[in-house]
Amino acid sequence: MTQQTSSVNIGSLVDQLVNTATQAHSGRATHVFRAVPGGVMSQVLLVLKDGRELSEHENPGEALLHVLRGRVRLIAGEDTWELGADDHIVVPQQRHSLLALEDAAVLLTVARPRS
Repeated sequence: MTQQTSSVNIGSLVDQLVNTATQAHSGRATHVFRAVPGGVMSQVLLVLKDGRELSEHENPGEALLHVLRGRVRLIAGEDTWELGADDHIVVPQQRHSLLALEDAAVLLTVARPRS
């Protein structure tokens, strides 16, 4: 079976998600990419409007966060990191949250453990 591959312009998709987030009560919008259906790796393109938060949650697996636009604060226990466009960080293996310090777009890459 051959998997079809298509390209996506991330900048254009971020622009679309910014419009969606602006109209959403939550102030956020997402788009999920899956490398292989049912596989262990996925990416989430997340737009958060200024002051909006992805509340504290468990890390679902190995995760990397890349800030595409704006500024965010990653909080894990007593540790905090302020990140701006083009910053990249390994998400700690503990409960954490993400706060938009200004309108922001991030790309989260997650590899979930196999069951």
